[in-house]
Amino acid sequence: MPEVIFSVDQSKSMRDQAVPGHNRWHPDIPAAAMVRPGDEFRLECRDWTDAQIGNNDSSNDVRDVDLSQTHMLSGPIGVEGAEPGDLLVVDILDLGPVPQQVGKVSGQGWGYTGVFAKANGGGFLTDYFPDAYKAIWDFHGGQATSRHLPGVRFTGISHPGLFGTAPSPEMLASWNRREQALIDTDPGRVPALGLPPLADNALVGTATGEMANRIAREGARTVPARENGGNHDIKNFTRGARVFYPVYVKDAKLSGADLHFSQGDGEITFCGAIEMGGFIDFHVDLIKGGMEKYGVTTNPIFMPGNVEPRYSEFMSFIGVSVDHDTDTNYYLDATVAYRRACLNAVEYLKRWGYTGEQAYLLLGSAPIEGRISGIVDIPNACCSLYLPTEIFDFDVRPNMDGPVRKDRGQCAVSS
Repeated sequence: MPEVIFSVDQSKSMRDQAVPGHNRWHPDIPAAAMVRPGDEFRLECRDWTDAQIGNNDSSNDVRDVDLSQTHMLSGPIGVEGAEPGDLLVVDILDLGPVPQQVGKVSGQGWGYTGVFAKANGGGFLTDYFPDAYKAIWDFHGGQATSRHLPGVRFTGISHPGLFGTAPSPEMLASWNRREQALIDTDPGRVPALGLPPLADNALVGTATGEMANRIAREGARTVPARENGGNHDIKNFTRGARVFYPVYVKDAKLSGADLHFSQGDGEITFCGAIEMGGFIDFHVDLIKGGMEKYGVTTNPIFMPGNVEPRYSEFMSFIGVSVDHDTDTNYYLDATVAYRRACLNAVEYLKRWGYTGEQAYLLLGSAPIEGRISGIVDIPNACCSLYLPTEIFDFDVRPNMDGPVRKDRGQCAVSS
């Protein structure tokens, strides 16, 4: 096992660890540990909400999640010799849930998928599912089942939802400026168009005094993906993957967490993966001057891992950039098209006895594939959603006899 260089006591909040992590992006957060190019090491991680979600049959905890606390990141990890303009090469060697002997925390044999309430961030289909819902998943080796989604069993592609390097001061200022400008276009929108810096509940690693206060005031929230990496939620970023991160500050300062047991493309419910605490093992190296050499000036590039389930049969649901609720055409809008593909899949699964909320949770957590199938044929973009048929314990394909509708229970709902 690689050396653990960021240790987490899963019975305690990230705030109460011997070396706390952080939940904001800022160049001045001190490195929690240092490594050298060529090193292999392990990071232990809390679940992204700092264990605000419980293994129960109520989604009140999802409804009431305090997003000002998220994400709880392990790090930063400094890499000796890393300088702005380099590429940080990160190999994922292994990752997994919290070992079984550790307390009743997410990742100890279970994880969760949540639909966030519209007033608290919402999700991709929030106008159709505005309330909070939850499914608990039990882990059986590499497979997952849920008492809230009977009839389904699948092998997940475990991966971190969020990793990235620290932004430069100039980049941080640019993020905050442009995202505030976006928010200002519709400041009363629910859900909001963005999450600006917020000092409340900011965790800034080992920074103290005025520096800690300044980081809390200026630090960027960790919810979106940005140029430094961040919350990409790419399901194929798994064992065997190699990522090339741009370096914007001395020592690079790699941080992350938000481990997922499984996820569908798009993580459409917002808390759409099977979230868990756990561990991740890395190998790091440097390409000096790599940003200029390879034109990687903004956003990392990566080589997908080759460890994933092999499903041989899919049903593909199509969507085009037409909002059928208002009979409105949108010009080559892939977001509208993928939303329609998701809604078409939800409607199909309801015919077999699942509620719309159950179907929504399933599409966020199972290893579905989302694709932009056509983005050039005016006026309609076309997107497709590939649903593996083998994850069901019944034949979900269309047939001449029609769907067999059964009582498939209910996901966790809020009171």
